[in-house]
Amino acid sequence: MSTDPPITALLNVMSALRHPETGCPWDLEQNFTTIAPYTIEEAYEVRAAIETGDPAQLKDELGDLLFQVVYHAQLAD
Repeated sequence: MSTDPPITALLNVMSALRHPETGCPWDLEQNFTTIAPYTIEEAYEVRAAIETGDPAQLKDELGDLLFQVVYHAQLAD
C-alpha cells in the first residue's frame, strides 16, 4: 500500500499522458487554448451537480474539474 497522498496518483497519470516519448498523442498536442473549452465544460458540470443536490455526482464532477486543473498545471510546468 502506498503512503503517497492520493493526489500523487493523479499527478503520475498526467505525467504519463504528457510524457514526450511515450505519452498520448492527443494529450501531447494540447495547449492552454485547446483544453480551455473542456475546463469550462467541467466547471458548468460542477454547477449543474450543485444544483441537483446529488453529492455523488458533485464529487465526480469535482474530480473531473480537478483533472483539468492538474492538466493546466502540467502545461505550465
